[in-house]
Parts: sequence; C-alpha cells; structure tokens
Amino acid sequence: MDKIDKQILAILQEDASTPVAEIAEKVNLSSTPCWRRIQKLEEDGVILRRVALLDADKLNVGVTVFVSIKTSQHNAGWYAQFSNTVKLIPEVVEFYRMSGNIDYLLRVVVPNIAAYDAVYQKLTQSNALFDVNASFAMEQIKHTTALPLDYAGLD
Repeated sequence: MDKIDKQILAILQEDASTPVAEIAEKVNLSSTPCWRRIQKLEEDGVILRRVALLDADKLNVGVTVFVSIKTSQHNAGWYAQFSNTVKLIPEVVEFYRMSGNIDYLLRVVVPNIAAYDAVYQKLTQSNALFDVNASFAMEQIKHTTALPLDYAGLD
C-alpha cells in the first residue's frame, strides 16, 4: 500500500459516494488507474463494504448504552448461545470479547431506558450471566468511522 492508496482510502472513508473521477483528480491520477486501485483494495479486503451513516437521533435511537458483562461460563456451548442471542438483538450495534475485568462489552442504541430494559431482559433470559453493568453515555465527544491510515503498509 502506497501513499496514493492511503489518500484514496482517506477520501472514501470521508464519503464513499465520491465519484471515481473526483477521487482521481484529488490524488493526481486519471480515472482508470484510480478505479483499478479501488478495485484492488476491495479485492484485497481492505475495503470491506460501503455504507451510509445514519443520524441516530432522527431514527429515535439517540441513547447509547455501554454494557459490560461478566460470566462464570467460559465454554464453547455457552459462548455460541450467547453470541447467537446478541447477534439477534438489533439494538446491539457493537459486540466485543474483552481482556481484563469484564468478559464482553456491548454498545447498544435505544430511544430510552425502557427500551434498554427490554434489551437487558433478552440478554439475561437466555444466558447465564454473572454480572451486567450498564453505563449510559451522557455526551458523545468524538465519533468517527474513519480508521487511522498512518500504520497501513507497516509490518
């Protein structure tokens, strides 16, 4: 990955709908080589997909809840059941297995506390959980979907 690829990725991370001709102009290429680079980045799995970012408040899911979960179960069967449960809850938009004091971290978006309680009920009814702790975000200070590109191409 070279400097031009990184420039292309930066542009696409800002607005994936940017026309190839405009990207090419910004990176000092003609359209065809630029398009080929984008295709290669997609083939190599660097570009996973192109999406639209939506306004959570306008969709009435402006409350963000970070849910930390501890479990005393650490076997494959429990993990499979828990993962399947979480994946079926649309309000859970991020799901991580963690190191440290908590086992799993979820980011949940909902319209209000009652909606979070419904998510909580789904989580606890179908899985044996040791501890569930919810923290409601009071203010979003930084949010980006853009990944840093300075490390790309380094081994």
